Amino acid sequence: MTFKKIILFCHRWLGFISGLVVFIVSVTGCLFCFQDEIQDAFCGYRKVEVQHKPFLDPSVLKAEALKGHKGGTATYMYYYGVDRPAGILVNVPKNGMLYVYLNPYTGKVTHIENPAKNFFIVVEFIHLYLLLPPKIGSLVVGISVIIFMVIMITGLILWWPKRKSDRKRSFNIKWNGRWRRVNYDLHNVLGFYATSIALILSITGLSMVFESVREGIYTTANLGRSYPSEKEVLKSDSLLKSKVNGKPVIDQVFAMAQARSPKAEMFSINEDASAAGTIGINAYAQTLHYYKSDEFIFEKYTGKLLKQTPHDKKSPGMKMNNMNYDLHVGQIGGLTTKIIAFLVSLICASLPITGFIIWLGKRKKSKSKKVKEVVHRRVHKQHLA
Repeated sequence: MTFKKIILFCHRWLGFISGLVVFIVSVTGCLFCFQDEIQDAFCGYRKVEVQHKPFLDPSVLKAEALKGHKGGTATYMYYYGVDRPAGILVNVPKNGMLYVYLNPYTGKVTHIENPAKNFFIVVEFIHLYLLLPPKIGSLVVGISVIIFMVIMITGLILWWPKRKSDRKRSFNIKWNGRWRRVNYDLHNVLGFYATSIALILSITGLSMVFESVREGIYTTANLGRSYPSEKEVLKSDSLLKSKVNGKPVIDQVFAMAQARSPKAEMFSINEDASAAGTIGINAYAQTLHYYKSDEFIFEKYTGKLLKQTPHDKKSPGMKMNNMNYDLHVGQIGGLTTKIIAFLVSLICASLPITGFIIWLGKRKKSKSKKVKEVVHRRVHKQHLA
């Protein structure tokens, strides 16, 4: 068996193994690319009127969000921006998670949502887990994406024209050809153009599934250099709990983060409920973008700043991992890169289909050839007889 036949064998059978999962993951990726724009267009609660006054303190919004939810807890919240609501994730016993949206200037609850019933959250869960249990689903998706990356590389090897004279023709789709030729070109030409972006989308997706991939990106971007301070795990001193008095600590630390990142448009607050937990605040440079952020860790009992990591001081590896989501959904460069990510995801969804059609065509052609050979042999034997 020649090298090319081995590559073709791997390309074909790996495609059979991963095709359905790749199709589902790619289609859901297409749908998710513009989820913010679509939800902004149809969900009025995602916008509020800008008021020229400070946001209400986190403790005030938290108290409002918990009203009517007996026994509920809330440790995670967002201030999405001056023209957007605040969002608080409330965990209610027996009822599960609810996402409460509030006007950050007045504290009025504008919308309560069950995340499990949000269309785009469901799309995201299919994309990440195929609606299977997370550990199993993420593994299935992760392995399928790795296989898909191998398929893209083997496909490039198979497609690459040997002669320079064939290259110009190979880079274009022959739209006026027979439908089988058009399908063949759609598979090969579009696959070629999509490969580089598809590999980026695949790697960023894998880093969400496998910690080893995330660590690999971190180490590679840092050229192997170590940054111990970025790996440091900080804790609060529970013995200081009795010293809490005056203004709630969460309000104090939020004000401190705002003062230290005055140009930030969006803030996330994560209050670790464990005894030694801390309060983490991320100050994002742009609303609904997660790449550029200043990170703060505070002592949860005294409000003391334990660690501050401005975006400019982060290692290249940390910046790359922070960029992961924005790269994966295509919003790193605004609308243009979102359109590119959408089109590439659409092409990736089409590849298992066009590839299967090519295989069917070759299979039928092979059967037809065998039938003709059998008929020819029988006629030849009869003629000799």
